Amino acid sequence: MANGLKSIPAVTAAELGKQGALLVDIRESNEVARVAIPGAHHAALSSIQQAEIPGPADQAVVFFCASGNRTNTYAGLLAAKANGRDAYVMEGGISGWYRAGLPTRTG
Repeated sequence: MANGLKSIPAVTAAELGKQGALLVDIRESNEVARVAIPGAHHAALSSIQQAEIPGPADQAVVFFCASGNRTNTYAGLLAAKANGRDAYVMEGGISGWYRAGLPTRTG
């Protein structure tokens, strides 16, 4: 567990997403423009303090970045943004998602 966020593999994150968890992409806009996870909510780390994480209090949240470094570095801040919800960091970020053969959108 990284500062309040449980670390989970991409396949588990995908399964949680299917069950209604909110996937939150903390990469910057230029990164998201290149490749993204369909349906993920974007809340760039550079403006995360002002960002609202939508959804009900019982909805789990899975944060991810490009490789997992930013989510692990800022895990405490992200856990606080989850506001008491079950919160996770996706191991390997979107790179891990891609390596697991999970769907992405480009452009």
